[in-house]
Formats: sequence, structure tokens, C-alpha cells
Amino acid sequence: MGSSPQKKLVTDKLFYKIGEVSNIAEVEPHVLRYWESEFSFLKPRKNKTGQRVYSRKDVEQVLKVRDLLYKEKYTIAGVRNKFEKKPQNRRTISIQTIQGIKKKLKEILNTLNRSPDGKRPRSALKKKETAKKKTRETTEENGGARLFL
Repeated sequence: MGSSPQKKLVTDKLFYKIGEVSNIAEVEPHVLRYWESEFSFLKPRKNKTGQRVYSRKDVEQVLKVRDLLYKEKYTIAGVRNKFEKKPQNRRTISIQTIQGIKKKLKEILNTLNRSPDGKRPRSALKKKETAKKKTRETTEENGGARLFL
């Protein structure tokens, strides 16, 4: 194992051919093809001529697989489980809970929109004040004549 594979990966290339990935990961190309058949998450694209084209993400996954297999001594099944493991603590929320929260939020919104005296929603007060202001402005512009908008 020569120079660090991480240093080789720092280039600004978008895609790598299987030979380049093989050199970076220090494994033979047939090993990479085998890993593709074993791990569903390792699926490099193929170009027009059918050559495998690995993205930077693919190369990083290859390096993780290599480390798990060779350094941490995982089995193929162990690596598969590690990558395909999904979070188990996801909790689902029932529709009733969501509807209850929605109802409470509407109540809060209605409370916030009421005027301080509790008689009329604030939005209605604002509309009335705006209408008065427009009428006043129109009256002043027309020399005292009142226009209704």
C-alpha cells in the first residue's frame, strides 16, 4: 500500500474510469466489478461505449467499502448491512395528531387576530381603517365630494 488514496482523489475530475478507481483504491478492476454485483449502492454509470464511469461519490463509496473489508475486517454481508441500514427510530405521526395540531394553530391564529376588546377580528378593523383613509383621501382630492370605492 503506497501513497494515500485520499491524496490521489483531490483532483478536480468529475468522472473516473475503472482503471483509475482501481489505482486509487488499490484493488484490481475485477474486484470493483464484483463489488458492484454485491452492493446495490455501487452502480457507476456507463458511457456511450459501455465503460464504467465513476463519480466522486462512487469513488468515496469504493474507498469506504475497501476500508470496511480490508482494514476493519467486515464480511460482504456486514458491509451490505452497514450501508443499507436505515434509521430505526423514525416515528410516524397519525393523521389525527396532525389534525389536532392544525386545529390548535387555527385557534391561536384566531385569538391573535381578535381586537383587544375581543369584539371584532383585527383584520376587520384594519380593513375598516383602510377604507376610511381611502375615503378621506378621495374626499380631499375632489374638493369635498365623497366617492365610494
